[in-house]
Amino acid sequence: MILKNSICLLSLLWLPIAAQAQQNETATPVQIRAVLHDPINPTAEFFLTDNTGAVVKLGLRPQDLSRPQVTVAVNGSLVLYNKAVIDPQKPDANLAASCKIPPNTKRGVVVILPAPGGSKPSYRMVFLDDSAKAFPRGESRILTLIPLEVAIEAGEHKLPIHPGAIANLPAVKKVNEYHMAQTNFYFKQGEVWTAITERQLQYLDDVRRIFIVHVTPGALLPVVTTIIDTTTP
Repeated sequence: MILKNSICLLSLLWLPIAAQAQQNETATPVQIRAVLHDPINPTAEFFLTDNTGAVVKLGLRPQDLSRPQVTVAVNGSLVLYNKAVIDPQKPDANLAASCKIPPNTKRGVVVILPAPGGSKPSYRMVFLDDSAKAFPRGESRILTLIPLEVAIEAGEHKLPIHPGAIANLPAVKKVNEYHMAQTNFYFKQGEVWTAITERQLQYLDDVRRIFIVHVTPGALLPVVTTIIDTTTP
């Protein structure tokens, strides 16, 4: 079941608009929370334009969603920079990542990912609508970054996840008295399914998760990183 959100995983498009010129464009405030998924450079810094027009640091937290920050979507695009001082003559020199935001979206979760080696800009983003309707409490989202078919079994659910896609895992209701359910991830090589991870997870009505299936340098198997969100939308 593929989520009908704006998926910016493969999109590297950006409108070269300097922060200083944003007042002359169609700018819409949007609240975002972000998480950086970069095993090679987990301390990378990013900057964005807030609703006053100032360029401020994105307050990232290791393996966790950042605090909410208000930025502006200029002509429907969310833009991150790699430094706080933007050259108005060459704004693309400071571009770190960008992606389109669905119309009328007021709040979102952004997963920041390194782009393939040598790409410009050097990062890309996945944007998830963070509204209660689009991402209800108790549900999970699964993002796979490997070029292979992936599957998940969680409680009563069995779902395929195609390469480069985001899957919607509904709330898991088949749990034990401790709200635990077996949660298994697999990847397919040829006709063989191999386990990535098999574990018990606790599923609660007020908790959301973002699972990221990826590889790390030198690893023989994919791994699953889990971002847990307990914030009420």
